[in-house]
Amino acid sequence: DQVDAALAAAAHDGWPGLLADQRACLDDFWARADVEVSGDEEIQQAVRFALFHVLQAGARAERRAIPAKGLTGSGYDGHAFWDTEMFVLPVLTHTAPAAVAEALRWRYSTLDEARERAAQLGLAGAAFPWRTIAGPEGSAYWPAGTAAFHVNAGIADAVVRYVEATDDTAFEREAGVELLVETARLWRSLGHHDAHGVFHLDGVTGPDEYSAVADDNAYTNLMARQNLLAAADVVERHPREAARLGVDEEESAAWRDAAGAMHVPYNAELGVHEQHSGFTRYQRWDFDGTRSDQYPLLLHFPYFDLYRKQVVKQADLVLALYTCDGWFAERYDEEQIARDFAYYEPLTVRDSSLSACCQAVVAARTGHLDLAYDYTAEAALMDLHDLEHNTRDGLHIASLAGTWMALVAGFGGMRRDGERLRFAPRLPERLSRLAFHVQFRGRRLRVEIDADKTTYELLDGPPLDLRHHGDAVTVTMTEPAVRAVPPGPRRALPEQPRHRVPNQTS
Repeated sequence: DQVDAALAAAAHDGWPGLLADQRACLDDFWARADVEVSGDEEIQQAVRFALFHVLQAGARAERRAIPAKGLTGSGYDGHAFWDTEMFVLPVLTHTAPAAVAEALRWRYSTLDEARERAAQLGLAGAAFPWRTIAGPEGSAYWPAGTAAFHVNAGIADAVVRYVEATDDTAFEREAGVELLVETARLWRSLGHHDAHGVFHLDGVTGPDEYSAVADDNAYTNLMARQNLLAAADVVERHPREAARLGVDEEESAAWRDAAGAMHVPYNAELGVHEQHSGFTRYQRWDFDGTRSDQYPLLLHFPYFDLYRKQVVKQADLVLALYTCDGWFAERYDEEQIARDFAYYEPLTVRDSSLSACCQAVVAARTGHLDLAYDYTAEAALMDLHDLEHNTRDGLHIASLAGTWMALVAGFGGMRRDGERLRFAPRLPERLSRLAFHVQFRGRRLRVEIDADKTTYELLDGPPLDLRHHGDAVTVTMTEPAVRAVPPGPRRALPEQPRHRVPNQTS
């Protein structure tokens, strides 16, 4: 019926009408999403290429999955992964938020399958699949599939991020509450308190697929912590929906208790957080004995060997430094975050296209702006330069979305802080200017970063309070705010594994 209606409308409007509609749609998108890069024409072209394909893959989701290989890519047979919630939806949240609501409603429509999967595993709540099209788990390899429970936390994070950015309380009430409650129930039943009251999540697989079925993966634990707290908060805001789902004060208190007692492994001798408990005592991978033609490692070495060595396929603890930024900022200084980044940088081989953009964000935060630039170029040119020699199978939509992430969250330093945004912008030497648009709570903000100053201009909406390098700033439509960019820290540049220095093709 929908196709018949579309064809009838097209016949009525004709080619000029279709073209006008398409132009209006894209003009509106670029007014909300465009990123301007001065100093590198190839990166400028690449980020617009990336944004167009992210829009094309997500704008007409219509309660269907956003596939990892894009609208027409045959790779992964059309399956969707956690890439959607953690890489693609953050971009759409601030550029085309209606698409986010549709993608999350698709997840909501698969809750029955996720509940059934949890029950099969002897768990409460919902266990969302590692890879799927219609809801059931599509992965047969359980260490990297079933054990990757962090998918649940990514979905919860996307719900919270979307509601904070749009104030869409109707969506929160209709779908968000149930998604947060059922994911929180999964964590509470999966984990346990030890004899000292500390909460653990054992036998899980984090984002790094070269580690599997480990205890207390830091990323998973920290994301689960956020999930548990968000669920406890949302049932207080929506008591009627909470009652319908059978949530009482005791269950909500148990979520807060688990979140407050969540274990995050730390090696005090090295002064770094562990990717998972015991990770730093493993033998380091023999990078010097690994040839350049033996990457990606999974095609040349058994997983048995990879799982018991210090080698990281893709950003894991480093991803947590970005997605759980508030937790780290509350407890540690910038030197701790820099130590964590420096420890994992020589271990991370980036055999996944999901890694470069995450490393770009944290490299920028820790003052390694040129390194962040190289990672940004790798993410941006993943498909245009066919860096992984598989673009024939479809685009790397998460890496394309990661280009926006590297520029906006990396060099723009954008982080969400509840009902407020904060920025800590700094540019690498090879860029003379960066400008981008952000849609947030009914407002359209333009941020323009130069080498020595940043201009915040409100294009639509009521006054907006934000933070610039920690200082409070209020922006109105009549009065842009201009603030100086303070000098960044200077630290020794961390090394990368041999043969895995980031691509510098731009």
